[in-house]
Amino acid sequence: MQQFTTLTSPIIPLNLDNVDTDMIIPAQHLKSVSKEGFGQHVFSALRTMYPDFILNQPAYNTGKILVSKANFGCGSSREHAVWAIQQYGIQAVVCSSFSDIFFNNAAKNGLLLIKLPEATVEKWINAALADSSLAMTIDLAAQTIHFIDESQSFDYDTFRKHCLLNGLDDLDYLLSQEKEITAYEQKNRNISR
Repeated sequence: MQQFTTLTSPIIPLNLDNVDTDMIIPAQHLKSVSKEGFGQHVFSALRTMYPDFILNQPAYNTGKILVSKANFGCGSSREHAVWAIQQYGIQAVVCSSFSDIFFNNAAKNGLLLIKLPEATVEKWINAALADSSLAMTIDLAAQTIHFIDESQSFDYDTFRKHCLLNGLDDLDYLLSQEKEITAYEQKNRNISR
């Protein structure tokens, strides 16, 4: 998994509530048996139906931070949605709320999801829509975001933060604890159960 420490990037302001996983990666693109090849299809239905969709605009389509509204990632539990977002090049998503399943899938795959107050998200989306050159900086270690001359703190799970900062998925984390696990097993192997 890729390490995440700090990121500075223009943002992709997706001015939508209730972005579901079928919007992120439509079902017709779920024919692969590997994790690869989904990024090119991210938001493909919206990109086709709406020529002015945000990712069709050159000023916004290279951002690495997506900012959207409430209930992002709702709908089905498809992990492909996280893979598609990451393969497109997005490394962080900032919203006022996320679907629980999507949030867990993102954490296990190294996609940073940040929850902020709805009013802040709305203000930042409007600012980015007015000026595509605005860049955001996310500092995971400090748990802060800097955007349009303001700084906002955010909460993040301690375990997931450790894993992202060190580029560890769940299995990598377990393997990094091998010494402690072995010591525990040796110490407790003769204890009757």
